[in-house]
Amino acid sequence: MLQVGIVIAIAFLVQGVFSAMQMKYFSNEFIKLRRKGRVACGRKAGGFHAGAIVMFQIDDDGYIREAKKMEGTTVLARVKPLEGFEGRHIAELTEEDGPKGHKNLCKAIADASLTYRKYTAGEIIPDPPSPFQKVGIALGSIGRKKRIKEAE
Repeated sequence: MLQVGIVIAIAFLVQGVFSAMQMKYFSNEFIKLRRKGRVACGRKAGGFHAGAIVMFQIDDDGYIREAKKMEGTTVLARVKPLEGFEGRHIAELTEEDGPKGHKNLCKAIADASLTYRKYTAGEIIPDPPSPFQKVGIALGSIGRKKRIKEAE
């Protein structure tokens, strides 16, 4: 039993190291784009499916100069170029503009466009809920459903 615990602990440690390496790599790629100008990002968590993050380097008028993506289910995912968006206005992008068969990548593109529109309108862009907040929200909704049924 102790050996199983040690293996699990080592697996968590290795996964943590790979995650830190991936975050550092992503940060370096973001900094490279940021040095060229403004950057709009969109993200869509994947859960058991491939998650996606997109970065659009934009000019002062909102036109895309360079696009990059990172999508995958493992910590081995890397930032790659995202072709076909150069010269387009970021506020006009929708999910349909993304590559077919990449559902979360399409949603990340739409998220980047929405975030840009909110930013230019002066709206506050909320942070997404953390995993612990998601659990709290789920547990809270279960309690509400139970109380509603009891009240009926």
